[in-house]
Amino acid sequence: MPLIAVAVAAYLAGLLAGFGAVAAVALGVAVAALVVAALVGKPMLAALAVLVGSGVAVAHASRAAAERCARITAKQRSMLVELDDAAAPGAYVRGHLTSCRATVWIAVERGRAEAGSTAAIAGEPAPSARGVVVQHAVVAMQRRAGWLARWRTAAGDGIDSTFRSDAALARALLIADTRGLSPAFRDRFAESGLAHMLSISGLHVGLIAVALDLLFLLLGVGRRHASVASLGVIAFYVAMIGFPAPAVRAALMLGLMLISRLVQRPTSPWAILALGACGPVIAPEVVTDLGYQLSVIGVAALIAGSRLAARLPLDRLPSWSRSIAGPMIGTTVATMASAPLVAWTFGRVSLIAPVSNLFASPIIALAQPMLFCGMLLAPLSIPARLVADAAHPLLAALDAVASYAASLPHAAVHVAPSALDAILAAAVCCAILVACASRDWIRPAVAGMVAMSILIWRPLAEPVEGLTELHAIDVGQGDALALRTPHGHWVLFDAGRAWTGGDAGRASVIPYIARHGGGPVDVFVLSHPHTDHVGGAASVIRAFRPARYIDAGFPGSAEAYRASLLAVREAHVAWTREHPGDSLLIDGVAITLLGPDSAWTAALVDPNLASVVALVRVGGIRMLLTGDAEGPEEQWLLDHARDALRADVLKVAHHGSSTSSTPAFLAAVHPRLAIVSVGAGNSYGHPNVETVRAIAAAGAQVLRTDRLGSIVARTDGRRLLIEAGGERWELPPRSPPPSGPP
Repeated sequence: MPLIAVAVAAYLAGLLAGFGAVAAVALGVAVAALVVAALVGKPMLAALAVLVGSGVAVAHASRAAAERCARITAKQRSMLVELDDAAAPGAYVRGHLTSCRATVWIAVERGRAEAGSTAAIAGEPAPSARGVVVQHAVVAMQRRAGWLARWRTAAGDGIDSTFRSDAALARALLIADTRGLSPAFRDRFAESGLAHMLSISGLHVGLIAVALDLLFLLLGVGRRHASVASLGVIAFYVAMIGFPAPAVRAALMLGLMLISRLVQRPTSPWAILALGACGPVIAPEVVTDLGYQLSVIGVAALIAGSRLAARLPLDRLPSWSRSIAGPMIGTTVATMASAPLVAWTFGRVSLIAPVSNLFASPIIALAQPMLFCGMLLAPLSIPARLVADAAHPLLAALDAVASYAASLPHAAVHVAPSALDAILAAAVCCAILVACASRDWIRPAVAGMVAMSILIWRPLAEPVEGLTELHAIDVGQGDALALRTPHGHWVLFDAGRAWTGGDAGRASVIPYIARHGGGPVDVFVLSHPHTDHVGGAASVIRAFRPARYIDAGFPGSAEAYRASLLAVREAHVAWTREHPGDSLLIDGVAITLLGPDSAWTAALVDPNLASVVALVRVGGIRMLLTGDAEGPEEQWLLDHARDALRADVLKVAHHGSSTSSTPAFLAAVHPRLAIVSVGAGNSYGHPNVETVRAIAAAGAQVLRTDRLGSIVARTDGRRLLIEAGGERWELPPRSPPPSGPP
């Protein structure tokens, strides 16, 4: 391996350790290496130790600067922020300070600004885990977005109009926008080991570059000029989509390979990878980007896999099997090398990935250039639609491969690794790559297998923090709320939706609880028997066997409701009808059922109006869970339980529909935080824009699962801590009720 590759790897390892929780361990190893190098006279070992230490120091300095900037900003009432997303009342958007590039999360109460613009933000800033959260923010756009950001927005609009039903997948593959992909879609790609194909990476950029090369050659452009022209288009494309780290790495590698070819100087692929991966030398925080990590590991695995294939006697195989064996070796090595990182991030390892990638790779190789062509032709609707129609069977085939692979028994292993496994994960990656790339493979292979076994089969529960947690699990268009007590017991409210061949209980709720400590599920509460709430109930009941199943006893026609009752009978779970005033006390957490009563439900036809409404109390903190209650039931609650409605956290009823969250109800609840459980790009138009605006005007932060994924509210009875979108912050004390109408 070239010296530059070893040097870059040592520096990146130091950066990762410095940004992670193992900086002290890395420094200890570096100091020990220096001592050993001095004793045995190994200057190369000493240089690598210095590089590791330098990486740790740079990461520490970068973190300290960001934290200092965040502390200073948290004391200011206003700031200038470059927005990553469009801001509107009720939105929760991310941006970066123009002064020091620290990350800012903004809970917008008033004002609007377009994505990519610079806006003045006034509100209540507070330091968070990775930057600043501005609450009750007023946004005023100061400068419009740059031309690249506007071009990206226009490209997204063109993708929507061109690809229509395939727009969500096309957006992910072309402009790195995955917000339109449903949890079920993402889940089956993760289970099948194809999740890496759902966002921009070196694979996508490389495929587009090859297609551009062929296009220019067909147009009669010389090979050298064609390569230069393709690289220019790729550079513009990478800039347009916002310079994601994997795409930048791929573009740099393409440029280096072009230079190597032009000067006719063969270069080691390890050296090209090292130079392409040196982005963190300029921006150290890039090393923590998941896409960057997977991209670098993937390319390294392909290089190591090719070295392994060259040592194996593949030439003795029949020609047809050689064409399969080579790619299979590459995908297997890539799957094994990335497994620790995937397990750490997604809580699962796909065992079917080598086979599924073998079938999916040719499909994406054909589809990606066609998608790119469709995006370019978007202003010309007829040819663009022709390209989109031609690409549709390929995208359907890609989804079919993911669906079939995910449906196979034991396609993936679900795990819950702890932070203590980070060092083991790095050791596994290194061992696999060294074993494949080196002739002396036995020792690293054994070490990697031992570490992998410990990592996968030793899932550690998250330590119980003595806090009560409300988890709004991202199940798409539906509800699934999980309440965890200070001693690790769970109460589930709804279990998400069902679809042909699966349900959110099996796909999302069960793995989510396993990844967050597991533990007994004491009670399952069904708000009402609509499929988007009861769809996963049968799977949840069979998996956890709760002691009680509570619902309003309102008859529902959904097949999933009947299946849940059958599961209750099979699992010998006690079924209980909800009555207003019923209460549960679990580990000091009080749950009171506020309604409805049988007199109210007797005359109803719509199950939404019979939603079980629960009040959760932990010390002085109150959380109101409303199911799909609509205006008439909200009025019933105002008439029968007005004094009990005040809450710090409101689970917004009916996914933010215009039929719920009436002004009188919001005034009675007066929440500090409003959580909307809703699916991305749903056909119902949820949440309603005016409803979200009214909730924000009432003084609540509005967080949506379609934008942020699963949302967690933690409390010790006094403070309220929020985790959403990879960020953590503390909710400010209650503001006084608004004096006038919203």
